[in-house]
Amino acid sequence: MSDAAVLSIRNVSKTFGKRRALDGVSLDARRGEMIALIGPSGSGKSTLLRSISALQTIDAGDGEIVAFDGPVQKDGRIDPGVRRTRTRIGMIFQQFNLVGRLSLFTNVALGSLGRIGYWRAALGLWPSETKAATMAALHRFGLSDYAAQRANTLSGGQQQRGAIARALVQKAKIILADEPVASLDPVSARRVMEILAELNRADGLTVVVTLHQVDYALRYCKRVVALKAGQIVYDGPASGLHKTQLIDIYGPEFEDVFWEGAPA
Repeated sequence: MSDAAVLSIRNVSKTFGKRRALDGVSLDARRGEMIALIGPSGSGKSTLLRSISALQTIDAGDGEIVAFDGPVQKDGRIDPGVRRTRTRIGMIFQQFNLVGRLSLFTNVALGSLGRIGYWRAALGLWPSETKAATMAALHRFGLSDYAAQRANTLSGGQQQRGAIARALVQKAKIILADEPVASLDPVSARRVMEILAELNRADGLTVVVTLHQVDYALRYCKRVVALKAGQIVYDGPASGLHKTQLIDIYGPEFEDVFWEGAPA
């Protein structure tokens, strides 16, 4: 892995039955990049993100994923020490992944779980540092007034901002966001994308986000990686991705992947 890279993926494949979801994918993410993963349904975007976060194993072979010079998985096996590496990787899901019956404060404070231990968290014995970091993150994203409210009573946009705040309390250096705006209305979706872009720009976090909305990818991310049938078919600046290439990537889906109008 190069000095500037915080994430290195080498020759990664993943097969589900007879379907090859990832087919020899190699990719580096450098510190402070914001990368959009795009591609049609079934192209391998979410599979790649789940593999990076060790939520699923890759196929046996010479495939390898490394983050911060710590192995995540190799040869179809999750590394035994991956927990330490994962504390620096925040994962944002399409369906928010908050515990609905718990308060927003508790959900966000759970980002510190890797540092304070399970039992302290289970008993709500939050260190003063965690309390301060949680309220600071909630305030930053306009959520401090909802700290005591149950998560399942909040809007989708508020829940997703809470999930991002939890990654901030986690002190993540990489944020992996899997279709984070797919369940949101356009106004909430833009707010979430603006927050991810702010974390990338102001905090220097590396952000890798899968998006079905290609116009959002082009607007918020300087680098775009497009997958098709499990292979990378474009990796370069957003400004270099043109309509003819997008039509080739998406085929009949092309018109559907722009929320605010396809490029001329």
